[in-house]
Amino acid sequence: MIKILHTSHASFASEFNAILARGGDDLSDAQEHIRPLMQAIFEQGLSAVLEQVERFDHFRAHNLAQLTITPQECKSAYENLNPESKTALHIAYERIHAFHTKQKQKSWLDFDSHGSILGQLYTPIARAGLYIPGGKAAYPSSVLMNAIPAIVAGVEEIMVCTPTPQGIANPLLLAALHICGITEIYRVGGASAIALMAHGLQDTQGKMLIKHVDVISGPGNIYVAAAKALVYGKVGIDMIAGPSEIAIIADSSADPMIIARDLLSQAEHDEMACAFAFTTDFTQAQAVEQALRTLIETLPRKDIAKTSLENRSAIFVCGDMSECIELCNALAPEHLELLLENSFSYLPRIKAAGAIFLGAYTPESIGDYLAGPNHTLPTGGCARFFSPLGVDTFMKKSSIISFSKQGIDALAKPCASLARLEGLEAHALSALARLDCAHDCAQ
Repeated sequence: MIKILHTSHASFASEFNAILARGGDDLSDAQEHIRPLMQAIFEQGLSAVLEQVERFDHFRAHNLAQLTITPQECKSAYENLNPESKTALHIAYERIHAFHTKQKQKSWLDFDSHGSILGQLYTPIARAGLYIPGGKAAYPSSVLMNAIPAIVAGVEEIMVCTPTPQGIANPLLLAALHICGITEIYRVGGASAIALMAHGLQDTQGKMLIKHVDVISGPGNIYVAAAKALVYGKVGIDMIAGPSEIAIIADSSADPMIIARDLLSQAEHDEMACAFAFTTDFTQAQAVEQALRTLIETLPRKDIAKTSLENRSAIFVCGDMSECIELCNALAPEHLELLLENSFSYLPRIKAAGAIFLGAYTPESIGDYLAGPNHTLPTGGCARFFSPLGVDTFMKKSSIISFSKQGIDALAKPCASLARLEGLEAHALSALARLDCAHDCAQ
């Protein structure tokens, strides 16, 4: 079962350093495996896509139309949903949309003392590609969390790729796509989908059948992550996400059964998922460990959860709450729960976490589905320098610069001086050419 690690033990530093390295999984093996598949799509186009869909999803399609999921299929799936599921999806859509609307930044202009204008122009990307898993499990929440920020950003064209094993599309995914108004959807999964979105698809005469996208977002397995890393630079990506993880900082007010349930909410995701708890009370740590033993037997995915807890998880017993927070900041977890009295008072001390859940009534699972903030978060310690998926993922900034005559008169000579310090004479002359004394000043 889960390890209990005491920070006072001599072996703790090496044990914790091994945990900190959890995000360093090497993608090179996966990239070598998928590189030929992606290259085949780049070179052979549709025939390679059809071959790979048959190989991996056991679904034989003969043309692009048979790889396409139509808006009518999505609408029918939505109409056949039970009322409770429809209501839940609409509540989630509305809350996620409302939150992301608050993220959208506005373009701005500023005027300096010379009347020159500086600013930033925010514009949406033209075309987004969303990858939605649909193999071992299907997650309509991933549709909402990826599509809504793009919609709020104002992206005009959104395409979706999702695997359909045996050719069967998950109706909940289709219903979520209908709610989001997505109409361009293809039955392609894994690295094949990433290659298709990054490269697009042409027919034998060079006519574009599917346009390449500007940004790819969406979760996936190690092969999807490796594929996204390979196409980064040709297109933008949201992030290279690894297995899911949770950290919980708890004090004596926290119920060990609640801590255990919340740890299991991530451990059941994947054998590679991580679940961590920080406490100052060894007795509480033991109670959590015992609760895990009891609760895990009730889970349909108990074998997955057991592997995660045994191999990738730990309970840390710290000397005081400051040490709990210091270690958790170093961990930079994807999800962080503060099961603490007066939890908001600790918020300024949290320096790195993808999403922070405060108080006993805020389970991580509420964030996965319909709290409002995005559930696509940096993993493996990347919260030290990366942010959640959001509207900014689908927008770009352009700097605005417009100098007045007075402005260039004031700054052309110091600009030329800096250019000449770098040995770039044409830069200097370009700036000085704007002056009335252009010829004399250039000497």
